[in-house]
Amino acid sequence: MTSNDKDGQPLDGSSTYRLTVPANAPVKLYWSATVYDRTSHALIRDQKWSSRASTTPGLQKNTGGSADIYVGPKAPEGKESNWVPTGAAARFEVLFRLYGPGKPVFDKTWRLPDIEKVELTEGRTVRP
Repeated sequence: MTSNDKDGQPLDGSSTYRLTVPANAPVKLYWSATVYDRTSHALIRDQKWSSRASTTPGLQKNTGGSADIYVGPKAPEGKESNWVPTGAAARFEVLFRLYGPGKPVFDKTWRLPDIEKVELTEGRTVRP
C-alpha cells in the first residue's frame, strides 16, 4: 500500500499517476490495484469503479507484457480500460494485491515499481 508517489509526495486526486505492473507477475490467480480515500480508508464515493486487475476485461498491455494502470481524475486518451478514477477533491492511497502469490514475492526477487506522477497533455501522458 502507498499514499505517496515515487518522489515521496502525497497522492493527490487532482493529479494523474501511473503504476507499471511488470509482465508475468508471480501470481496463481490475479493481481489488482485498488484506490481508497486517504481520509476514510474507504472506497472513493461516486466513481465508476475502484480498481483495475489483470482480469479486467479489455485491460491493455504494453509490448513485453507489462500493464500501465492510470489513477487520476481523467483517463489518458485511449486508456480508459487501464484507468481508476479518483475525483479531484482529495488525497488517496493505492493498495496492490497479489492473489495466489508465488515464491518471488516472498523471497523479494519480484518488486512492484513505485507509482509515478504523469502529466496529461490533450489526453496523452507525458513524463514529467
